[in-house]
Amino acid sequence: MDDTQNVVLTREEEHNERPAGFWMRFWAYTVDIIIVWSVNGILLSPLKFVNDGASVDIGFWTLAGIMSTIILYLYFVLMTKFYGQTVGKMIFGLKVIRKDYESLKWSDLLFREVVGRFLYRVIGILTLLYVVVAFDPLKQGVHDMIGDTRVIHVQ
Repeated sequence: MDDTQNVVLTREEEHNERPAGFWMRFWAYTVDIIIVWSVNGILLSPLKFVNDGASVDIGFWTLAGIMSTIILYLYFVLMTKFYGQTVGKMIFGLKVIRKDYESLKWSDLLFREVVGRFLYRVIGILTLLYVVVAFDPLKQGVHDMIGDTRVIHVQ
């Protein structure tokens, strides 16, 4: 009998990856929010000198609110597209990958980072759906499922 065995490996075993759990992702996201908050504070502070310090209203929104939201989405989309991870994920050794292991596409990121996060932010109760990461076998959040992505530990 031959010593070699025909072993069928799952994609996860083949790529030797470990899904990132809820708490690791939570802390990485917390770092990212602190970074975005800090960048917003620096970039948007000149708006305090416009309109004698009063907020500039655009309909229901303020100019600062619109710009801070744009900065938030740009941070997550661009960092994930070009590095596969945000600074928070870099610190905690996490990376975003596609389920099929191809390079991340703009469409993946738009669905994951913009549509997914938009739903969480606009419909506040949906923020509770982040808990799905804790119970899903692949540790995917709803935004990961929407974008066909996963978050793994970097080896």
